[in-house]
Amino acid sequence: MRIAQVSPLHESVPPKLYGGTERVVSYLTEELVRMGHEVTLFGSGDSETRARLVSISPSALRLRGDVIDPLSYHILMLEKVIQSRKQFDIIHFHIDYIHFPAVRHLGMPSVTTLHGRLDIGDLLPLYREFRDIPVVSISNDQRKPLPFLNWQGTVYHGLPEDLYQPTYRNKGEYLAFIGRISPEKRPDLAIEIAVKAGIPLRIAAKVDDSDRQYYEERIKPLMRHPLVEFIGEIGEREKESFLGDALALLFPIDWPEPFGLVMIEAMACGTPVIARRRGSVPEVVTDGVTGHIFEEVDEAVTAIEKVSLLDRRLIREHFVKHFSARRMATDYLDIYRRQIELLKEAA
Repeated sequence: MRIAQVSPLHESVPPKLYGGTERVVSYLTEELVRMGHEVTLFGSGDSETRARLVSISPSALRLRGDVIDPLSYHILMLEKVIQSRKQFDIIHFHIDYIHFPAVRHLGMPSVTTLHGRLDIGDLLPLYREFRDIPVVSISNDQRKPLPFLNWQGTVYHGLPEDLYQPTYRNKGEYLAFIGRISPEKRPDLAIEIAVKAGIPLRIAAKVDDSDRQYYEERIKPLMRHPLVEFIGEIGEREKESFLGDALALLFPIDWPEPFGLVMIEAMACGTPVIARRRGSVPEVVTDGVTGHIFEEVDEAVTAIEKVSLLDRRLIREHFVKHFSARRMATDYLDIYRRQIELLKEAA
């Protein structure tokens, strides 16, 4: 099958540091290539892939430092996709909704994975207009605000099975927090839980400019506690030891998380996840098997006390069965084939 993957340009594919969507695009692209498909990736020029790369920007927009209007690059990319559309059997978009007006008139198979939250009021009139566009959710919970969309399926994210090598250590001496320093990720709650449990917390996270004030005023003072260590933003290579050597991953979110890639990254390392019951968490974490789900701080502390009883090998096995890149690619291929057949039937 000839497949186009259209990625956001904010980060390279895969990202050099933080970046969820671009990381998933990379895993999917490389797995499709391994499976023998002809894949073209539209992305930044510093992306690394075995697919054919169509470069739109010399490097990831976030890291360039000279980009004032990132939308201009995405519109340029969309035009290049349209110009080359006859080269593909299907186009898979990962760029939210900016391509919707064009897709409606392309007359060829396409699908769009919605990677972000959908409970924003501004989105409602737009998605009502474009309710015919075929879309894919990354969790069933993500669909709740917009149940009327043309949902083609839910495809959970997946990681390459060989990305991380678990050590199955069962006596990690610290809790891990990884992601962004932002109100919805609740690093303050992670600190509160760790302090109350009396266990060190290592925070590997980036601070976006939009969250700088929150970090300086709310989080930085909390990091002065002797149990808290702020590592900063880490890349793919550091994650294996950071997550694999931890007692557990803390995921105390306070927003409707569409998926939460870091949860399956921890599972791939055989590390339990202690996550707050929000968004996709009950779909990703199997309570009592791959971790524990909590609501209040005291529940999280209790979970930490019994987390060493979980079998890290079973956690890894659960990851391989449910959250591998091969399973993700297979699920998407089913959707691609269905879209191609639907267009043929409509012709």
